[in-house]
Amino acid sequence: MTATNPTTLDPAGGASAPPAGLRPVRRASKDRAAETRRKWYEIIGLTTPAIVVYVTFVLVPMGFAVYYSLFRWRGVGPPTEFIGFDNYVMAFQDPIFLDALRNNAIIVFGSLLLQGPVALGVALLLNRHFRGRTLFRLLAFVPYVLAEVTVGIMWKLILTPNGSLDALLQSIGLGGLVQAWLADLDIVIWTLLFVLTWKYVGFAIILLLAGLSNVPQELNEAAAIDGASWWQIQRHVTLPLLGPTIRIWMFLSMIGSLQVFDVIWVTSVPAVRSLGASATMATYMVDNGFFARLWGYGNAVAVILFVISFVAALLFQRFLLRRDIQGATTGRAN
Repeated sequence: MTATNPTTLDPAGGASAPPAGLRPVRRASKDRAAETRRKWYEIIGLTTPAIVVYVTFVLVPMGFAVYYSLFRWRGVGPPTEFIGFDNYVMAFQDPIFLDALRNNAIIVFGSLLLQGPVALGVALLLNRHFRGRTLFRLLAFVPYVLAEVTVGIMWKLILTPNGSLDALLQSIGLGGLVQAWLADLDIVIWTLLFVLTWKYVGFAIILLLAGLSNVPQELNEAAAIDGASWWQIQRHVTLPLLGPTIRIWMFLSMIGSLQVFDVIWVTSVPAVRSLGASATMATYMVDNGFFARLWGYGNAVAVILFVISFVAALLFQRFLLRRDIQGATTGRAN
């Protein structure tokens, strides 16, 4: 039994070209291979700059932070005194750092509980048609556009003793409410939470307005025809469809609250912050790592902050954003 050979012999005994039907198949296979190689070249060419930047400015500094956190180092010369995890143990034994952790937790949950309902209510109102709606939207977003340093200086002047807020309270007969807003150890964190809410609630409003613009008006009209009131439409139609946007805002707010620095640093009083009443993990890291020149200890605090933020992000995505991510790939998001 002989094998089939696509090459045929001509009468003179020489080999002829393969049948014409096989040539398009081979050419198509070569074209597909060339297309695949071209796509990979494009992927490599487009992603290589981003990968280089990410490795250089993210992974490498993170690696150095972990390395230096294992040493007692004051920033002069190479680190030589290896102490292992002593910096991490020292951080969790410091009551000021524990106060900073508590303050970050207050800011995280306080921001969600305050900014969320306020932003949702304002967004629902601004989503309705009325005269001057554009102006009100602009005014709601102005605080978020202002630089953090500007906001911190502005509120520090307002909240200083005998400042604008104290003068306003006294002028309307509420002088008994005057407090040392930024110096009282018991209320300073709540004062800063109010400032943060004023600063960032505009971002939540704009984000929710963008989500409301994607809610089909046909559903609201159908519910209204069925006799549903405006509140019933918002509760049973609008809010469920706004769920993915709300969860995205919650994620961004949580990560931002864990890493908040600028507004707290500028607004708070250094003496009060050094006692832990207004400190956050970020301000504690700068106070101890930069100004106290405990660079190894400061890097340990930075690693702790990164780990807490990373774990919180993973847990949030695992339990709250999972169905949104799945819906983005399957088209079945609720």
